[in-house]
Amino acid sequence: MDEWWICATCAVEHDEQPEVCTICADERQWVPASGQAWTTLTELEEAGVRAEIHVLEHDLYALRTTPDVGIGQESKLVVTPDGVLLWDPIGYLDDALVAAVRALGEVVAVVASHPHMYGVQVEWSRRLGGAPILVAEPDRGWVQREDEAIASWQGDLEVLPGVVLSQPGGHFPGSAVVHWAAGAGGRGVLLSGDTIFANPDRTSVSFMRSYPNRIPLSGAVAERVAQHVARRPFDRLYNNFAGVIPTGARDVVLRSAARHAAWTRGDHDGLT
Repeated sequence: MDEWWICATCAVEHDEQPEVCTICADERQWVPASGQAWTTLTELEEAGVRAEIHVLEHDLYALRTTPDVGIGQESKLVVTPDGVLLWDPIGYLDDALVAAVRALGEVVAVVASHPHMYGVQVEWSRRLGGAPILVAEPDRGWVQREDEAIASWQGDLEVLPGVVLSQPGGHFPGSAVVHWAAGAGGRGVLLSGDTIFANPDRTSVSFMRSYPNRIPLSGAVAERVAQHVARRPFDRLYNNFAGVIPTGARDVVLRSAARHAAWTRGDHDGLT
């Protein structure tokens, strides 16, 4: 029997079962009207949950579950000659999925963009031979399952050659992104979690404190986040679901931040 639990709503692993998941009780997330519910990996597997690896582009893969587990994020795997980064770990795994990930190379770090994406990060680490779990220092208090593999980080961190983590903040104080220089055929890729969220039109992005509860960030913060990521060149952006800005992503981010700032400033109130 499992000795730890998974929140059924956000799929973040917990050492214990509080009355309500702390992450879901926050204004950025939500607790269902039916109340707090918990599950385990065994229950999820018995319910028929399955996970697969999908190719996004050369050396970039996505992990997806069917049906969705928790928030339903899509993990990313960045594969390099020096190892693999597991980004935004999903809240589920099984032996077949772990074997498929291992076949891509040694996972050198498990990193979530922010607390909603912690998933079963400790279990991923353990199944991958104790891979380090890197947690942004400003968000360290949100961890709900402790493990000796967890290490805090701040600022910019080159976790693999050409693969740099940084913390523009915004959605959470420690909200992080990945810049992958070799991505998009050498034009650069940004893995943005939902710090910067690719919109369905594929030509704009959003900056929000809460997506489900529709709480925007200020214009000043949106522009700060955009300027932070614009320090490095990137042509493509992937969020933490299936959203993508296929080309011209750096300009899209800067343009979208300016638009966000203009609307929150009231520049276009005449259109309302």
